[in-house]
Formats: sequence, structure tokens, C-alpha cells
Amino acid sequence: MLCKSITRFSYCFTKNICKSFHISDNPSYSKNERTKYVNTNNAIKSPKILITGGLGQLGTECAKVLRRNYGNENVILSDIIKPTEESLENGPFIFADILDFKGLQKIVVDYRIDWLIHFSALLSAVGEQNVPLAVRVNIEGMHNVIELAKQYKLRIFIPSTIGAFGPDSPRNPTPNITVQRPRTIYGVSKVHAELLGEYYHHRFGLDFRCLRFPGVISCDPPGGGTTDYAVAVFHEGLLNKRYECYLEPHTRLPMMYIEDCLSALFQFLNTPNELLRRRVYNVTAMSFTPEELFNEILKYIPDLKITYKPDKRQYIAENWPQVFDDSEARHDWGWQHKYDLERLVKSMVKDVSNNFLPKHRLKEVNSYV
Repeated sequence: MLCKSITRFSYCFTKNICKSFHISDNPSYSKNERTKYVNTNNAIKSPKILITGGLGQLGTECAKVLRRNYGNENVILSDIIKPTEESLENGPFIFADILDFKGLQKIVVDYRIDWLIHFSALLSAVGEQNVPLAVRVNIEGMHNVIELAKQYKLRIFIPSTIGAFGPDSPRNPTPNITVQRPRTIYGVSKVHAELLGEYYHHRFGLDFRCLRFPGVISCDPPGGGTTDYAVAVFHEGLLNKRYECYLEPHTRLPMMYIEDCLSALFQFLNTPNELLRRRVYNVTAMSFTPEELFNEILKYIPDLKITYKPDKRQYIAENWPQVFDDSEARHDWGWQHKYDLERLVKSMVKDVSNNFLPKHRLKEVNSYV
């Protein structure tokens, strides 16, 4: 009803995410132990998975990854908005309102759900524009799904964010465990989810898992996040050869390409509990400033004109981490990223050029018909 997905991400994710789970070398565990965990995991039947907020930035492509590994019918997308034909092609889609607890109960029972991946949320900039709605969606909705997971013994994943930190947190680097005093309702709601999930894990044995993602960059149009300048510049730069940035040129933030994001999610979901020292981990790939990103883009769009006009999102960014320390994820369950800034820009230019510019130009032609 109220948890409208912010963006739609359905074109860009390439098909080279791992086909089966493998634990990378971890110095804390012997080769025989890691082999035992992998073989045990592979022997278990495919889980039935429900994705809430499934038509948002991550949901559609997350479903593709999971369906390739567990089968189309075992991964159920859900949302409150009308799906596109493309969203219906590869597997089931159902209506699910995260504010309707009884409706969610019925879905879990009817579809025999084992895992719940909860993406429904209002992002940082959008949440500040409508705090009461953000409280309902990000906090009340999260209460429903986490209680549902406890009641039916589900494995539940809820993403967190660099926005879960605030001005009192160390910014360079930001460790996995440190003070968290965010200044946005989005950040407050994510800290609340982290703490409640950990409490339910220790109090009730809930298999709660959470990754703190940095800015996630995909070729889908931006949808309300403070880090979205790193997406918008590709769309506007390739289309109009100009972009006005709402952050100062030297504002450093952690970032991650969509392929790395989904790879981390898939690996983490499949990591045996024996390897997890924590329920919440930082993950990242790189940190850069708008100026550093734009200089790399100029190699592909040399006539790109950049101007700067900071707005209220500058204040939000100044309270977030500059460099994310994800050494615990790399140590405990072998997380490794693949994309640096150079490779990210190359992939984004290609994806936006191939998938969005032709559609935009077709709309321009049709407007004259």
C-alpha cells in the first residue's frame, strides 16, 4: 500500500555472477572445513525465497541471480506496484504489502517460504521529504517481516547502509563496530533494523543477516539516494553532455558496482552460520569523490561539461563514511570485490549507452508522430 519501490532495475546486470556458492579461502578455517561447509550446503534442497520490494533497485536482478541458482519457481518477487511484462517473464510475482502482517503470513504459509529478502524501504533523500511515511515503511514494515521470520523460522536478510553512521562515527576508515548516530530517518531506521535483528538472533535464534552496502551504482535511473549523482551523471552526461552535481567535488563516499553488490549478497546468504562471527557486516569496493569519477568519465565523454550546485544532500553526505572498512567480511566469509573505478566507469558507459539511450531516442521520435 505505502511501501512504493523507489527505482526499477531490470536491464543492466550481466550474467557472470557465480553459478554456485563457493567459500573463498579463510585463514580461520582449514581446507577440509571449508569443503565440508560447501558440500553440506550444496546437498540441501533449494530454498523457497520471498523478495519484498522486488521491483526496486536490487530486487529484480537479485531474483535473476537466485533463480539461476535455485530455479525460477522457487524465487517469488513481490511488491505493491504493477510489474512490467519483463518482470513476469522468468518467475512468479505476487502483491505483498509489508504493512499487512496477516497478508504476509498467508504468503509465507501458502508458498512455504524458507528465506525472506526484505528490500522495501524509502531511501535517504526521499525519506527526509516524508518522515512519517518513512517511519511506517522502514520501521513498521521491518517489524512485520522480522516477526514473521521468527514465527516461521525463516532466514531473513535486511540490507543496511553507510547511512547508518553519523557525524560522531569515524569516517576514514569506518570500522564494522563503532558509534552510530545517524542524522536521517533512513539511517535511524537501518540502525534500528540492525539492532532488532541481532536481538532476535540472540534471544530467539533467528537466522538474521545484514550487509551494510555503500552507494550501489547501476545503469538504472537514479531513485532518491544521496549517492545517486554517481548514476545520474552517466544518464545526463551521455544524453546531454552536461551534468550539475549536487555534491561538492571533493566529497568522498564509499561505492560499489551492482555486480559486486549482488555477488556479496548471494555469497553471504549461503555462508554457513559457523563462519559468521557477526550478523551485520560492512561491504564495499572503492571510495571516490565526484571529481575523481568525472575525470574518469571524461575519458569516454571528453566534451562533458560539469558544474556544481550543492544542496541539502551535501549535509547528509558529510555525515557519512568516506572509506568503509570491510576487513571482517573479507576475513570471515571470503568477500572479494571485482570492480574498481576504471572498470565501473567502462561498464556503466557501455550499459547506459546500450540499454537506455536507444529507448530515450525512440521516445523523442514518437513524440513527433
